[in-house]
Amino acid sequence: MENFTFYAPTYFAFGRDQELETGQYVKRFGGTKVLIHYGGGSVVKSGLLDRVKASLSAQDIAFVELGGAQPNPRDGLVYQGIELCKQENVDFVLAVGGGSAIDSAKAIAAGAKYDGDFWDFYSGKVVEKDMALPIATVLTIAAAGSEGSPDSVITKEDGMYKRGASGEGLRPVFSILNPALTETLPAYHTAAGITDIMAHLLERYFTNTKQVEATDRMIEGHLLAIINEAPKVIANPNDYEARANIMWTGMMAHNNSCGVGRQQDWASHDIEHELSAEYDCIHGAGLAVVFPAWMSYVYKNGIMRFAQLATRVWGCQMDFENPERTALEGIERFRAFLKSIGMPATFADLGAREEDIEKMAERCVYGNGRSGTIGGFVKLEKEDVVQIYRRML
Repeated sequence: MENFTFYAPTYFAFGRDQELETGQYVKRFGGTKVLIHYGGGSVVKSGLLDRVKASLSAQDIAFVELGGAQPNPRDGLVYQGIELCKQENVDFVLAVGGGSAIDSAKAIAAGAKYDGDFWDFYSGKVVEKDMALPIATVLTIAAAGSEGSPDSVITKEDGMYKRGASGEGLRPVFSILNPALTETLPAYHTAAGITDIMAHLLERYFTNTKQVEATDRMIEGHLLAIINEAPKVIANPNDYEARANIMWTGMMAHNNSCGVGRQQDWASHDIEHELSAEYDCIHGAGLAVVFPAWMSYVYKNGIMRFAQLATRVWGCQMDFENPERTALEGIERFRAFLKSIGMPATFADLGAREEDIEKMAERCVYGNGRSGTIGGFVKLEKEDVVQIYRRML
C-alpha cells in the first residue's frame, strides 16, 4: 500500500424526507444567499424543487435559481451561473438533481471565486481548486458519486472536450440522500447509474499496487451489493431498501475511501468521455460498452487480478492450470450482467459511428493539452484507444 492522506468532511443526511431539512443545513453551514442549480423536468414536476425552496424560505435564506443543467453538462451554462453568482452576491451553491447538476454547480462555485476562466481548472492550467463557494447537494439519482467526491466533469463546447477537475474545495459540505427520490427514474437511467457506480469501483480495483487487501475487499463488497440489489430495482422501481443500498454504495464508490493507498486507472472514463461528448449518450450507458472492451484489451497485464475479481465477485471457479480462462470468464459475466439490466453492448447501440474512431482516439490522448497517453493500470496510446473502440463495433 502507498502513503496517502484522506479527508472527506461531507455531512450526509440520509433517508426519507430529508430534503425538507435543506434550509436548516444551509444555515448550519453558513449560507445566507443561495444559487439553486437544477436541470428541470422531474425536480419541478415532482415538487422537489418547491419543497427545497420552501425549506430555504422557512429559514429566511434568500435564493436565486438557475435551471437547465443537462447530461454531459456544458461550459456555457457554467458561465451563466458564475455571472449570476457574482451579480447576486451568492455565498452558497445548492445542486438539486443528479451528477450533471452537481458537476455543473461545482464548476460554478469554483468559477465564482476565481478571477480567470473557470476552464483553467479543467484544462490543468490551474491545479489548485480548493477555493470555491460552499457547495451542497440534494441527490436524485445514484450514479456519479459527485455528492461525496471532490470531482467534477464538464464539456467545453468549443472542441467538445469533456474533462474533469478535482480539488477539496469541490467536495460538498453536505449532501441530502433520499432514496425515495430515485424511485421515479426510468429503468434505463437507473441501470446507467448502476453501471457508473461499478465503473468507479473497478477503476480503483485495477491497480499495479501490491498488498491492498483492505481496499480490495471493500471494493469487492460494494460490487457484490450492487450485483445483489440491481435486479431488484429494475424489477420493482419502488424497492426503497434496494435503492438505499445502491445510493449509499454510489457515494462510497467515488468519495475515494476505496481508492486510497493504491494506483488507479481511469482510462475507461477518458475513453467514454469522448463518446458522450460526441454523441451525448448517457455516461453510464457509454461505460457499459467501453469497460468490457477495455478489460478484454488489457487483462493480460494482470491476469491474476482479473481472476481474483472473477472468483470473489462473479463466483467463477478458479482454474489454477489456466488462470487466463478464469479471468476471461469474469469479463464475460460482467458483460452479461450489464446486458441483464438493459445496458447497451456495442457502438451501434449508442448511435456511435466507426468513422469517428480516429478522431475520438486523437482527442482522447492529445486533446486539450494531454500528453499522448492515458491510464494507470496500463498506459494507453492513441492506437491502443483505437483498438479498444474497435472492440465495441
